[in-house]
Amino acid sequence: MHFDIVIVGGGAGGLELAAMLGRRLGRRQGRERVLLIDRSAFHIWKPTLHEVAAGTLDAHQEGLSYTILARRNHFSFTLGELDGLEAGTRRLTLKALQDEQGQTLIPARQVSFRWAVLAIGSGSNFFGTPGAEHAFVLEQAHDAERFRQRLLAAFTRAAFSPEKRLGVAIVGAGATGVELSAELIEAHQELQDGLGSEQRFRLDISVVEAGPRILGGLPEKISRQATVALQRKQVRVMTGTKVQAIEADGLQTSQGRVPADLIVWAAGIKAADSNLRYGLSTNRAHQFIVNDRLETSAPGLYALGDCAACVWEGDKLVPARAQAAHQQACYLLQVFLALLAERVHAPAFRYRDFGSLVSLGDNKGVGNLMGGLSGRNFFVEGLLAKWMYMSLHLNHHRAIVGGVNTVVLALARLLQRRVSGRLKLH
Repeated sequence: MHFDIVIVGGGAGGLELAAMLGRRLGRRQGRERVLLIDRSAFHIWKPTLHEVAAGTLDAHQEGLSYTILARRNHFSFTLGELDGLEAGTRRLTLKALQDEQGQTLIPARQVSFRWAVLAIGSGSNFFGTPGAEHAFVLEQAHDAERFRQRLLAAFTRAAFSPEKRLGVAIVGAGATGVELSAELIEAHQELQDGLGSEQRFRLDISVVEAGPRILGGLPEKISRQATVALQRKQVRVMTGTKVQAIEADGLQTSQGRVPADLIVWAAGIKAADSNLRYGLSTNRAHQFIVNDRLETSAPGLYALGDCAACVWEGDKLVPARAQAAHQQACYLLQVFLALLAERVHAPAFRYRDFGSLVSLGDNKGVGNLMGGLSGRNFFVEGLLAKWMYMSLHLNHHRAIVGGVNTVVLALARLLQRRVSGRLKLH
């Protein structure tokens, strides 16, 4: 197979870039020139994985088929996982795909390209902590689904146990850890409302953070607001606490032992170790080092999103956020349109931080909006912040399915929740 532009990874940035390119190039040219590769058959916006994990979002309803998205947006799609890359000959190799019985579904293949974009994301960084096999992670949809199934089983077990208690420990108090704790409280409350008094049980959640405060990458005001909100929900917030070991039934920390029936690791990210074998320059976190045009050390090979190390404001790197991947996808769209038209695309990539929003459940949220009127920062909270948080998800859908389809999807999911309830119990 040969394509002008090959995008490896169908996360927020990779999928948006493929969709925008396909629509701009048109039905025939888009499908002949643009190929998206991903190891999953359907797409879920990564910032919603904590909702899938808590059971408050149905992955099968939320997930969008890459094949259907490719047809509607005029690009080509193939299932595959990157196995090798030859930057000099502009060729990549995809692993053979197997079914659950180990039978080969798709043999190993090679794809040649004029230009390629690596958008393969990142994984969890355990920092060498012993016992990592006992913790759940939320890197992909199947991770979140796996945790949800264990959570529902744990809910059932706790409802009929003599102790009437379930303990959950979340390591890391960034956005994922904080939002997951709030979402688990909501899931527990909705379940409790449907149980008899003899089956009700207590949910004890501990959020363990090595830093001095939660949401360390956000302003202190937001951190304080989120801390108060979690404590009001009876979440145990442990800051300045380093995890020394993970065990099957709890954590060993610098502040003592934290018992837990379920453990989720949400403390830091690291790009895949396999990135080191592709012959490209990488940093200590195994991210691909890119220049101010998002080009790696190999000409014609670009990277975006979590797997790219892009300098921002001196020695800082562009943060691993959905808004960064979106901006990089929009930038590369202009780069490739210029390359295809044999024009020079002069401007360098410039990341703009528009702020951050954190969902705290119960139609509540907190956040800050950056660089607005008069260059000031604005802090938002409550229902307004929650609505703005939801609008980010809808904006991502608009980029890949269009405005009309986004409205239809939003209404369909709202009606489905009204009929079946918010919590997915099967």
